[in-house]
Formats: sequence, structure tokens, C-alpha cells
Amino acid sequence: MSPSDTQAIVTLSLMAAFADGSKHDREREEVKRIADGLAQADPVHLPTLVQDVLMKRVTIEQAAASLGSPDARQLAYEMAVCVCDADGVQSVPEQQFLAQLRSALGLEAGPARQFTDAAQALAAAPLDGPLPEAGAPATVAPGQPVAAARPSRLADAELDQMILNAAITNGALELLPESLSTLAIIPLQMRLVYRIGQSYGYELDQGHVKDFLATVGVGLTSQYLEQAGRKLLGGLLGRVGGGLLGGVGRQAVSSGMSFVATYALGHVARRYYAGGRTLSTQMLKEAYAGIAGEAQGLQARYLPQMQQQAQTLDAGKVLAMVGGRR
Repeated sequence: MSPSDTQAIVTLSLMAAFADGSKHDREREEVKRIADGLAQADPVHLPTLVQDVLMKRVTIEQAAASLGSPDARQLAYEMAVCVCDADGVQSVPEQQFLAQLRSALGLEAGPARQFTDAAQALAAAPLDGPLPEAGAPATVAPGQPVAAARPSRLADAELDQMILNAAITNGALELLPESLSTLAIIPLQMRLVYRIGQSYGYELDQGHVKDFLATVGVGLTSQYLEQAGRKLLGGLLGRVGGGLLGGVGRQAVSSGMSFVATYALGHVARRYYAGGRTLSTQMLKEAYAGIAGEAQGLQARYLPQMQQQAQTLDAGKVLAMVGGRR
């Protein structure tokens, strides 16, 4: 993929992040932080692109015209869809943005709709679905309820294993080049927080779980942008002729941030709900930062398990895992 392709894809992804005006202020500073963090290894001057998008110095049509191949145009659309779906089902302004983008890219309606439907299914994934077991994606038999059959209160060792399993699975998803795999990390993180709260007697909804992630500093749209952006700038994200670009063997472009974020989220949620939800915002942020530091030291130890699990996953299995179906 050429530098101009990469620049156009990032530009359109940033436009997608701000397509819904209601989340514009909430996401702006986080997107700027990501741009600054990626600037060291950034061949497309990402901080400048952020300003171009915010100041409306570039249009959808201009960015789309810079894409030089059908694969690049398809990837641009996929990333934009996932950015719009990262914090939930698309709003009307996001739907309008994607329709304009699809037209500017000249994509066929059928394949584009299929991808959008798959992304929407991830965005609408149930909180009470099963979490993956160690080393394998979670599935349920046909006709079986989606909710996992577990006791209301898990033992400490079970909670530890559940958090570790979720972190390993999300680390495996981070190694995959498919844009849907990156999007799937977010609903699995939300499901983990939900399950931990449930274990301590709290019935949570989507809004509460999203607020918890935001409180500890894990944004939804911004997290997808950062994860997918690292893959794109490192040459891992994409498809060629329906096959995976680069394969699983290129972990150098991956920061392991999904393992770290999921592990830290799980253990902070455990402290929070075990303590009766009494921790302040500052205490939650400090606890998250401390546990994330510990998780960075663990990531290398569990990388072989992430690699092994990544070898068994594809887009279909990812959708089944998150949707709680076989």
C-alpha cells in the first residue's frame, strides 16, 4: 500500500470518528493524544491530518480520490465502518457519512452492506454472552441461550482465570489483520466488565459499562483508532485477494495494548465492584495505570498463547465468538 493510500485511509477514519457530532468533543482530545503517540513511527504526519479533518480542509471526495486500488478503497470503507461502530450501533449522521463515503469510493452496495451488517452485529453484541475459555473461542450449541450458565459469584481463582483468558483472546485478535477482528476486542472487554459486575451482584447495562471504560481512560472509538492505526501504519492491516496480508507472524507492529488494556480493565473492575463501587474517578485511573504496568510485563509471557489462538481464528469465528453462536 502506498503512502498516499495510507494517508487517505487514516483521513477517512478520522472523519468517521467525528461524523457523529454528539461525540465530537468527547473524542477530540483522545484522538489528538493518539496522533501524538503514533507520530514517532508515522509516515503520514498524523497530527497534521487530525487538524485537517477538524478544520474541514479536506473532503470525503478528495480523500477517496487519493486511493489507488480496489483493495485500498475497500479497506478505507471497512475502517470507517468500524470506527463508526466502535461505540455502538451507528447513529443517523454516521449512516449518512458512510453512504456518502461508499458512493465516493465507488463500492458495490452488496459487499459493502455485508461488511456493514457484520460490524453492526459486533456493535450490538449482547453483554450477557459467554466469555472465551482458555485457548479456544466460546461457542454455544444451536438453541442454547446466549447467556453463560455460571454461578452468580465466582471464586477468586475463577475470576483471575476469566480475566486472563479474555486478555489472551483480545491479544490474539490484535494479531489478526482483519478490521472486524480489531473491532471485536471492544465488545469482549465490555462483556468482561459486565460479567465481573454480575459476579458481585450488579446487573449492568451498556451505558454503565461504557461509562466505566471511559472513567478508567479506555475510550471506545479512540481505542479502535489506535489499535487499527498501529496495524495500518505497520503494514499489518488489510487483505489481498481475500487472504490475510502479512499473516500472524508480524507481531513487531503490535504493541500488545489489547492484552494490557483487557487485563487491567478486568482487575480494576474486580476491585471496583468487590468494594461496592466506592472508588473515585482518580482512584480508578490510578489503579488502571498501575495494573496496566504490571500487564505489560506479563504480555511477553503469554504471547505464545496469543499466537497459537490467533492461528485458529478468522472473521467468521470471531463473529461467532462475540455473538455467542456456533
